[in-house]
Amino acid sequence: MYNRIKVDPITVEVLSNAFMSIAEEMGGILVRTAYSTNIKERKDCSCAIFNAKGETIAQAEHIPVHLGSMLGIVKEITKKYDISEIRPGDMFVANDPYNGGGTHLPDITLAAPIFHDGEIVAYVANIAHHSDVGGRVPGSMSGDSTSIFQEGLRIPPTYIMREGKLIGDIMDIIKLNCRTAFERTGDIMAQVAANTIGAERTVDIINKYGRDVVLSGMEELLDYGERKMRAGIRAIPNGLYEFEDYMDDDGIDIGRHVPIHLKLTVRDDSVYLDFTGTAPQVKGAVNVVENALKATVFYSMKAIVDPHLPPNGGFYRAIEVYAPAGTLVNPKVPGACGARTDACQRVADVVFGAMAQIVPRQVMAGCNSAVTTVVFSGNDVKNDRFFVYPESLGGGFGARYNKDGLDGVHVHITNSSNLPIECMEAEYPIMVDRYEIRNDSGGAGEFRGGLGYRRDYRILQDTVFGSHGDRQKVAPWGLEGGKDGATGRFVINPDTPAERVLPSAKSSEIQLKEGDIMSAQTPGSGGYGDPFRRRIEAVLDDVINEKVSVENARKLYGVVVDKARRTVDEEATKALREKAGP
Repeated sequence: MYNRIKVDPITVEVLSNAFMSIAEEMGGILVRTAYSTNIKERKDCSCAIFNAKGETIAQAEHIPVHLGSMLGIVKEITKKYDISEIRPGDMFVANDPYNGGGTHLPDITLAAPIFHDGEIVAYVANIAHHSDVGGRVPGSMSGDSTSIFQEGLRIPPTYIMREGKLIGDIMDIIKLNCRTAFERTGDIMAQVAANTIGAERTVDIINKYGRDVVLSGMEELLDYGERKMRAGIRAIPNGLYEFEDYMDDDGIDIGRHVPIHLKLTVRDDSVYLDFTGTAPQVKGAVNVVENALKATVFYSMKAIVDPHLPPNGGFYRAIEVYAPAGTLVNPKVPGACGARTDACQRVADVVFGAMAQIVPRQVMAGCNSAVTTVVFSGNDVKNDRFFVYPESLGGGFGARYNKDGLDGVHVHITNSSNLPIECMEAEYPIMVDRYEIRNDSGGAGEFRGGLGYRRDYRILQDTVFGSHGDRQKVAPWGLEGGKDGATGRFVINPDTPAERVLPSAKSSEIQLKEGDIMSAQTPGSGGYGDPFRRRIEAVLDDVINEKVSVENARKLYGVVVDKARRTVDEEATKALREKAGP
């Protein structure tokens, strides 16, 4: 227990930065000590601090959707275990989306209580995306799985450390169910190290400022986050705003679009988001469990209403989310959810689409909004070991009212890095033949949408390929007269007689032979505003930099370019634009 006291604003700000610093340091330790490329190179991990009730106090700037993997962990621990039985040095592991442990099985969460004077005063937690946790296919997140029981080992919140000692039986169960046991051991121990340091640093802060000050400061931070969000919402007109977008398919019923529908109601200083009208839960692995839905909504509202909100759970209080049970965004067991990030991205799109009707200058056009993911696996003949190489790829970031979109980046609920070619080729029997921005993939507009990219993988030995992704049929939308961005695709042996385009972005067990090329071509993004209002000099620059073709400069922008001479035919351009009208 502690005495709630009033903490001055300067001290609260100092504590806020201290908590964020701890979370960031935890992330640094996790990345530097992990074994797998997915964590040590791509940084597919997140760290956070929670109060004793499980409310988020600070989440480092890592992967937004990972918040969903940690949202319920503390409450599940305290529901399952008597607090009086938990000891200093204990640590818990979980990954099950239906039991508060995560949002899909590869994301393994470790949480540790923080003790001061014999009482639990807070928790630290981190999550890391493991390259394999068993299941029907390597990588454990195939878009065409039809049950969570196909996706790997399910771990409810359970002890993995007792009083500072690793529980070997639990580690043995995890390793036995994974194809890459050595990596799993190294990555989990890196997570243990991160939590250990996080707990020590938090105790140092309590010892420095005093228990009552620090714990009261946590409450002040939560209250401040709530006040700031409510102030931002009050600046938005009251009303009901609707938006609907579609996923390409669920990986099973190919070609059948899956709707996500949102009714967003602004009432004074609060927002109510109702996902009634969204498709029933689907056969494929794109279902989104409740915590993942909430994490996506919280990210979206923070990004739109006030990006400077403190990264804590206080502002969640101003947001209410409803999704009917048994739908795509609130499935029932055993709904598969390994590829849930693709649907999360579309959830973000519908939130942004609804808010574009109210605050268009605070919203970008449709982004690539797909976690275009490749998974290569097989027996590495050279190194005599089984390998699993997953990577999610970036694409276009939507244009805004005053800026072009960014090219080749992760958007919304993902924030991982690309895997550098040198690191990939050193560890896996794969080479990259081609890595380039996709010309004409950004939607035309007064401000052009960001471009997707193309990454061609040359297979050096027989390998199995799996994937998930989206925006390969339903294009990223433009705003205020801006045009849609280009869709993506997966192509085997492109530009050859043997070319084969995969019918869905969600696939598994594709057999690739030595010498084959797998080309991943990611979506672009939507443009903003009338393309004929784009500055002529900007169109010329785009043509010179091979972001827009000569043909599309003329067709979409009304600009006639002589690429060889790097000049604009001013008379022809004037005639085209005058013909198009104002």
